[in-house]
Amino acid sequence: MYILFEGIDTCGKSTQIDLIKKQHPDVFITKEPGGTEFGIKAREILLEGRLNSKRAELLLFLADRAEHYHQVIKPNSNRLVLSDRGFISGISYALANGDFDIDTIMSLNMFALENNLPDKVVLFITDLETLKSRADKKELDGIELRGFQYLLAVQEYMKETIVKLNIPHLFIDATDSIENINSTISDYIRRV
Repeated sequence: MYILFEGIDTCGKSTQIDLIKKQHPDVFITKEPGGTEFGIKAREILLEGRLNSKRAELLLFLADRAEHYHQVIKPNSNRLVLSDRGFISGISYALANGDFDIDTIMSLNMFALENNLPDKVVLFITDLETLKSRADKKELDGIELRGFQYLLAVQEYMKETIVKLNIPHLFIDATDSIENINSTISDYIRRV
């Protein structure tokens, strides 16, 4: 089963993935970008904000997504795979940039994913106050520097994309306690 964990930065995805890994040692953990050798290099370029063209940024994400699906997701289809981000983020960040229409972006992502979607999506939803509080505790990358309103717009596109694609999903209140969130996600994973 392939489960995609989505949400904007500082929403708690990585914390929950770490907890689930401890509870299910056989789970396969990956991420986008950065789940392959190519992805590590792509992530570095993307987070440093070195690209001036939004089209180049989109195509780099798509190249990583295609490589990640082919090299990581597809060969592990018989395992429980959790991915820290994926195509929902890709679509949502591209839409927030305002240069692309949803049908084009969806089509490109489906091409990169060989027309395969995750079995489930867990989306962490945060609020402005929590986002500001958590962002103050870290150094912001090139994407985060686009601002809080930009990130909250991305979050809205994530919700809309998941609903539009009708993927089984769980929306998590990222402002809840770590323990409550973990319990909710664990129950959701167990329901096959």
